[in-house]
Amino acid sequence: MADAAATTQLAGIILDRIRTRGDITFASFMESALYEPGLGYYTSAGRKVGAEGDFYTSMNVHESFGRLIAREICRFWELLGSPSSFTIAEAGAGGGQLALDILDGISQFSQAAYGSLTYRLVEKEPSLKEVQAARLARHSGHLAWSTPEELASGALKFTGCVISNELFDAMPVHIVEMTEDGLQEVYVTADADGFRERLAAPSTPELAQYLQKFQVRLMPGQRGEINLNAPAWIASAAATLERGFVLTIDYGFLAEELYTPQRKNGTLLCYHRHSTSEDPYQLVGEQDITTHINFSQLMEAGKDVGLKTVWYGEQYRFLLGVGLMEELVRLEAQAKTEQESLKHRLALKKLMLPEGGMGDTFKVLIQAKGVENPQLLCMRKWGMGL
Repeated sequence: MADAAATTQLAGIILDRIRTRGDITFASFMESALYEPGLGYYTSAGRKVGAEGDFYTSMNVHESFGRLIAREICRFWELLGSPSSFTIAEAGAGGGQLALDILDGISQFSQAAYGSLTYRLVEKEPSLKEVQAARLARHSGHLAWSTPEELASGALKFTGCVISNELFDAMPVHIVEMTEDGLQEVYVTADADGFRERLAAPSTPELAQYLQKFQVRLMPGQRGEINLNAPAWIASAAATLERGFVLTIDYGFLAEELYTPQRKNGTLLCYHRHSTSEDPYQLVGEQDITTHINFSQLMEAGKDVGLKTVWYGEQYRFLLGVGLMEELVRLEAQAKTEQESLKHRLALKKLMLPEGGMGDTFKVLIQAKGVENPQLLCMRKWGMGL
């Protein structure tokens, strides 16, 4: 896996850095590959998501994904007492497509909620602000922008919700492997031909503490990824919220399922032009690197900072609860042709169905602060009306 020569500008920079300063953890390599200023996958210009990019997310499949989230956000607003000032902060807002679908939805579902709303886009790549502003022009009076650092600082304070769609899966991870000599960590080194991996003692005791906390027992030869940044992000979201909700959509599992022996090599995957590989050392800076997330970690981290887990489940359960069937009826009624109707049905099917669709690959976690026993739309029995 690790015998690739430097084929990109960023690969050359990281190789030089290693040769000059010494070996780095895989987490440091992934941080550079994804977020190196101007050259990382998420910090360089270019379309990453959708048909012209490297991968799809649920928001690219159909606008109804954002509209259905908008329904639940309107319920958040009601549960918080219909405040006159309500903020949605979307972390990793990308090109603004999800924001557009949510804002369109809220403006149709509740003019009162829409009137109270500020939509704050949080994105690491500064060049996307112009794209977002253009795409969201019809909602310009409701927009604000922040950097991830501003969100992390806790300086922002508001009532509302913090949402993310596929944010945690792109956070840098440490990779550990259980060996006959005990727990080892994967380091990235360099030789004349390019990147190499080597195993050595863990860079921090937090890695062993993490495995102990979540009762993870790796089998000999088994690898696993560990995200040490997620708890700090959850803590900053909690600090930002005076009252409100944190809504996370991503692919992953609870700890006991994430680290099963069947996943001997972990869950790391790379995406480039809608094809996948398990080699992060190719196309450095030009391919996405992702891992499945540990939802148990997000729940535990939330509990530590006053966020209560109020709902967790597969994406299809969430979508059905918030009104997917009603949305399908609406779309079919509006469709002008049978072909248009079929297109809607196939898109919503992809969002919902397991085994090849996105319905059970993606999970939804909702955490609450300062809201007692909230009755969310996603808790409804499927098919019930509003």
